[in-house]
Amino acid sequence: MNLSGALSCGIVLCVFSGVVSPSAHAQDAVKPAAAPPMDAPELERFVVREGFEVSVAVERLDHCRFMEFGPGGVLYVSRPPEGEIIECKDADGDGVFEFMQPLVEGHDSVQAMQQVDEWLWYATSREVWKTRATGEGSRDVVRVIEGLPGGSGHWWRSLLVTDDAIYTSVGDSGNITDEDNDRQKVWRYSLTGSDKALWCAGIRNTEKLRLRPGTNEIWGCDHGSDWFGLKYGESNEKGQPITDFNPPDELNKYEQGKFYGHPFITGNRVPRLEFKDREDIVDLAAKTIPPQWCFGAHWAVNSFTFVDPSVNAKAKHPLPAEYEGDMFVACRGSWNRSEPAGYQVARVMFDKDKKLGGKPIGLQTIVSTLFTNAAGEHEVQARPVDCVQAPDGSILFSSDSPIGRVYRIRWKGTGSK
Repeated sequence: MNLSGALSCGIVLCVFSGVVSPSAHAQDAVKPAAAPPMDAPELERFVVREGFEVSVAVERLDHCRFMEFGPGGVLYVSRPPEGEIIECKDADGDGVFEFMQPLVEGHDSVQAMQQVDEWLWYATSREVWKTRATGEGSRDVVRVIEGLPGGSGHWWRSLLVTDDAIYTSVGDSGNITDEDNDRQKVWRYSLTGSDKALWCAGIRNTEKLRLRPGTNEIWGCDHGSDWFGLKYGESNEKGQPITDFNPPDELNKYEQGKFYGHPFITGNRVPRLEFKDREDIVDLAAKTIPPQWCFGAHWAVNSFTFVDPSVNAKAKHPLPAEYEGDMFVACRGSWNRSEPAGYQVARVMFDKDKKLGGKPIGLQTIVSTLFTNAAGEHEVQARPVDCVQAPDGSILFSSDSPIGRVYRIRWKGTGSK
């Protein structure tokens, strides 16, 4: 079901300085009169790790990007170009979300979301909002923060809401821009949107922030910069043997007052050649916090979800216990490489040792979405954007290209029973 036009009848928002009120109640959820047989030939071209199976959870949702689960197993999916959040429901519990309707509309863009108690928090490029149901099909919608930088370049705004604070950031306006403004930084606010304070700096494009389960640690995946080899003389004739492998995408633990290098330093304290003449380049390297884990160059590691032990313990389809506390990451795939790479959902394994643990120790590809045909040509079957753990224990991942879909990864076990 293609919802590009089918969702035009939903909620229209009227914006005021503090509260947004729907001008009409949400319409009945959209459902096809006769659901056609699901056509997802790309599933046969995915390479799936033994023990897992992949199916379609949302058959068609153009430009789907970030996801969050709400009360009752409702799935929220953001569509940034449309400036809306779609509410999806799996009425019969078969793992496929058949019912969809707009929950939020009328913004210039929407991406990050987080459900906290009764409120669904979400971010546009320049604002932070929250919304909750009030009964009889109506909702409260509150603008918490406005006037933030964004709207261009790496405009995707991250969002994390804790018991006492809001954390948010927006990325570089270009590639390696040395900009003296509020971009490239994580900022902390009170839950009312006041008391703005710098949390950390030196990030390029971190699209999601989350706490590691059982801790107060803030984690995020940051995109590495492009064209690393140009200053070394790479060209169309010579190829790009340097850029193909540098710099890495980063998995960072964002701590208060720390600096993470961008735009001057990448990866494990490697200076960009463009900034080699800065008198303070060595000092900048010395204060840069290296990544907790380095992904492949240009993988475009967009987002992630932690496997929450409390969810897994109650799940109908739990992951093996050794996955608890680990991370599933969505890698949208490279453009700045001569050979494509990334295009996968991967597991980042964390050391569980009570005294020495808490750090990433390895990576496994769970699903590869890059298919190589008989002629040796690469064909992209999906570009994973976000991961979220469902209440039943499975992992959902969204793909906004070449087809907008949401897929489900379930553990089925290995060997004979």
